[in-house]
Amino acid sequence: MKIGLISDTHSFLDSKVEKYFADCDEIWHAGDIGDVATAKSLEAMKPMRAVCGNIDNTDLQALYPDDQIFMAEGKKIWITHIGGYPPRYTSKLKASLAQIKPDIFICGHSHILRVISDPDRKLLHINPGAAGNHGFHKIKTIMTFHIKAGKIFDMNVIELGKRGSLSE
Repeated sequence: MKIGLISDTHSFLDSKVEKYFADCDEIWHAGDIGDVATAKSLEAMKPMRAVCGNIDNTDLQALYPDDQIFMAEGKKIWITHIGGYPPRYTSKLKASLAQIKPDIFICGHSHILRVISDPDRKLLHINPGAAGNHGFHKIKTIMTFHIKAGKIFDMNVIELGKRGSLSE
């Protein structure tokens, strides 16, 4: 199973995303989609699992939950928007992480791309950075990776170019 991972689009979908996600089986969006049109554009590419972010309005809240917890190829996945980083997760999530015990914990919000192993919680933390034009990030990023039989592999970071008003 190949996953296209994206976050913080903020109502902007770079035209290059479709090319990079063309051979993905699913798209996972870690929140701050921005508007229904952006969500529908991604859903037109591939099946999408998404969560709402702190900027997402009631239309998006009606379509997507705050959290997605599911199994994929033998791995328990938890996607949420605001999560923090190992070992500094948000206080709201610390107890839930201990209870849910995901293998892969995905969040967005910070606009900072990070992939961090958390040996204390035995999970892989992933934040794909931000793909939109709003925020303090300089480069728009997305990720792809494979999951098969409980293994995650071929993880790639894709730079889409400079954010918004930054010159190319």
